[in-house]
Amino acid sequence: MTDIREMMKDKKRIVIKIGSSSLQHEQTGDLDYTKLDVLVRELCDLRNQGKDVVLVTSGAIAVGRKAVSLKDAQKDNPIAVKQAYAAIGQARLMMTYQKIFAEYNQVAAQILMTKNTIVDNLNRFNARNTFAELFKLGVIPIVNENDTVATYEIEIGDNDTLSAIVASLVGADLLLLLSDIDGLYTDDPRKNPDARYIEVVEELTEELLGMGKASTGSDAGTGGMNTKLQAAKIAGSMGVDMVIANSKDIKVIHRILSGKKIGTLFLASPDESFDLPLYVQQMHRE
Repeated sequence: MTDIREMMKDKKRIVIKIGSSSLQHEQTGDLDYTKLDVLVRELCDLRNQGKDVVLVTSGAIAVGRKAVSLKDAQKDNPIAVKQAYAAIGQARLMMTYQKIFAEYNQVAAQILMTKNTIVDNLNRFNARNTFAELFKLGVIPIVNENDTVATYEIEIGDNDTLSAIVASLVGADLLLLLSDIDGLYTDDPRKNPDARYIEVVEELTEELLGMGKASTGSDAGTGGMNTKLQAAKIAGSMGVDMVIANSKDIKVIHRILSGKKIGTLFLASPDESFDLPLYVQQMHRE
């Protein structure tokens, strides 16, 4: 498997997804600035190596919720309150990112997407062109779902799926999912001590997809192993390798890209019949 991992060194366009819980203090739910700083430093270092980098991250709703309190209104219209939190949090979160990126002399940009961004041909074309131009300019795009307008009909659902869609859209070489688990196991290692760790997945079979669990180890995120395996299906079908790794130490990013055996590597199995817009159009949050 050494040769397979050595291929990580040659990846030129990388999409990195990190979950909400990985960027917050567990005790308070407030942003973990130490982790944010390490994350930004890792991304900037990849950019300095000449690689194209995209960050898919959430946390806007949590940040907005911390900034204001709308507890009474939440009972009346929870969707509107969630969108209000997102509107507040997106600006505050991006401001934080911009300040930290500026310390490393790196420009970042924000891209907010909905399902319509992918399903609509013109929107998809324009989004791809925007990413391409940002890459030419040496900018690091920060992507999230547009929670201020996303409702059931147009939401993507979780950032595992979103990151796979983005990786497919921009023609990435690698999708790196940073989560609260070391990789793929035959069962939930938090509940089953006999669960076996899987280092490399050469083919994403129906049996492996069946291992996906709808649960997650954190209340802050929306995706469990099920969404990560669905992300692997999307990415792999579109020719993108994917790695699931633990975000406890953000520095795993450069270690994985230097060829270290960290996390579960899902090798791409390109499927010419896979229709990304159709797949996204048929998606519904369970």
